[in-house]
Amino acid sequence: MLTPTPRTSLPRLSLPRAVALWFAVIVVAIVAVALRLHAVAERHLQEEAARMARGWAQQLGTVVPQAASLFGPSPAPRALLPLAGLRGPTGIYAFRLYAPDGRVSLASEGLPATAPDLATQRVQELTRGQTAQWVELERQPDERAAVHAEVWLPVHAEGMLLGVAEVRVDLDEIAAVTTRSAVSAASVTFAGLLGVGLAGLLLWRAYARAERSARARIDYLDQHDPLTGALNRESFVAALRRAAARGSGHSAVLCMDLDRFREFNEWLGRGAGDALLRQVAARLRATVRSGDLVARLGSDEFAVLADTGDADALATLAQRIVEALRQPYDVGGRRCEIGASIGIALHGVDSQEADRLLQHADLALARAKADGRGTFRFYDARLDDELQRRRRLSAELRDALATNALALHFQPLMDAGSGRIVGYEALARWPHPERGWVPPATFIALAEQTGLIEDLGVWVLRAACREAARWPAPLTVAVNLSPAQFRRDGAIAEFVSVALRESGLAPERLELEITESLLMARTEPVLRALRELRGLGVSIAMDDFGTGYSSLAHLWRFPLDRVKLDREFTQSLADDAKVGVIVGSVVSMAHALGMSVTAEGVETEAQRQALAAHGCDVLQGFLLGRPAPPDRLPHQNQDEALV
Repeated sequence: MLTPTPRTSLPRLSLPRAVALWFAVIVVAIVAVALRLHAVAERHLQEEAARMARGWAQQLGTVVPQAASLFGPSPAPRALLPLAGLRGPTGIYAFRLYAPDGRVSLASEGLPATAPDLATQRVQELTRGQTAQWVELERQPDERAAVHAEVWLPVHAEGMLLGVAEVRVDLDEIAAVTTRSAVSAASVTFAGLLGVGLAGLLLWRAYARAERSARARIDYLDQHDPLTGALNRESFVAALRRAAARGSGHSAVLCMDLDRFREFNEWLGRGAGDALLRQVAARLRATVRSGDLVARLGSDEFAVLADTGDADALATLAQRIVEALRQPYDVGGRRCEIGASIGIALHGVDSQEADRLLQHADLALARAKADGRGTFRFYDARLDDELQRRRRLSAELRDALATNALALHFQPLMDAGSGRIVGYEALARWPHPERGWVPPATFIALAEQTGLIEDLGVWVLRAACREAARWPAPLTVAVNLSPAQFRRDGAIAEFVSVALRESGLAPERLELEITESLLMARTEPVLRALRELRGLGVSIAMDDFGTGYSSLAHLWRFPLDRVKLDREFTQSLADDAKVGVIVGSVVSMAHALGMSVTAEGVETEAQRQALAAHGCDVLQGFLLGRPAPPDRLPHQNQDEALV
């Protein structure tokens, strides 16, 4: 089975690894919070120990009589009595007093000795004001407290420094309260972090899901046409190359083009064209087999990579596609019909290389379009020679237009009643210096395919007006207009106005012929253009009426002056009595609407008489005159008019 090329992506962090990394971050955060809470608790205990020690020292200086004697050589007995009362309420359960010179003056039991040098250093720093206090927190239990602190601080009385006290503070009760508070804060913090972690995990999963979805969408758009959902050209060529690498006889390419899509898109607008393309892609997917790939290569160009090299199976598939795409479409409530042409190239038979295979399928497509559209053709090696010939012919046509090397011939238009010539139809001819006269069907079709049709139409219009201006009035000239000349709003009216002004031809002597296909869609712009042309004073004729998209609505809705019956009616008059009824009805209806009728293809006297009897106004055909160059036109001797 054929598959499109998968898009390669950079390695991404898997969800389990992302979760592990996220929880590692949470654990680090929890540890950091725990350390922070511990530091806060320790600082709080130290501050409480210092506060209690200061309270004790203040009471010592105010409550104890003759407090200064406590720091002397021999403390007074009266001063020692209040010390016992200060131990319980203040939380101080052991102390040592130092005179300003560092000598120990008084000490209680339960306080380990301090190294003399350290004691002297601290006393000096405290008495000189270098340090406000010393606090050392200890969690090694002694006989009185499990948590206690050693505090060194100066002692004052009545504004005088008495000495330095070293006290031990009982912190068990405060430590218990602090621990409970820290645990509570830690619990709240841990719960918050855990919640954040879970929320982050959920957000990460949502982000990962959204990213996968976005990447899947990017991968899809990278390989598919965003309008139709079919593979794009790059993905199709990659799949074709992989299929080619499998070996010959396993695959084939079908290139297809929608018939008249450019006109459809320009008439109905790009929105309608896009809607039609989506329906075409959907029909293709529903028509091909399960192993085939559908791609959109360009504007209205599609391709199928068939998972088979069997010619009979490919012919069946191509015919099935042609039939499927030929069925009517509903575009914005409007019923539309559009066909497709298909070219087929087989891998291993027509080429081994993917790019050449695609090129050969495109050549076969050109052959299918040249053979009448709405069909399919297999690649033939002779198509390469024909392609080169068409390319040369296209370049030569462009040069012929640039150098005014084309010619005009004129076919007479005869009044059915009097037999007198009333005008001519201008027909483009190409006298090629090497190829001879190139058939009009060849170079006009080539001009349509290569985009030269608008330039060709402008040349015919200007040349016909210049020639007709030399004819005696009221001879008219009829010029065919291509739908391509109506693509740009206002352009055709400007071209006609310039041609009339340059040639000096009276507007009423110019008749412009349009095809019914021009009126099938894009109604309002075409109607506006026809009204602009009528405003110039020229007349409008509908050519080949009765074939294609004929509709009575064309006769009353559009500003038409003449109807030209298709030559098929003329050729069938003698064989089918119903044709005469149709011709008579069309003539009566046109006359009732104020239009005249021209019948084409008159080749026999019986046809001329029958059409005149049905009321046709003007006749045209080989019986009355073949197209001829300007110097051989029969109006130069009107007395010899064909009757």
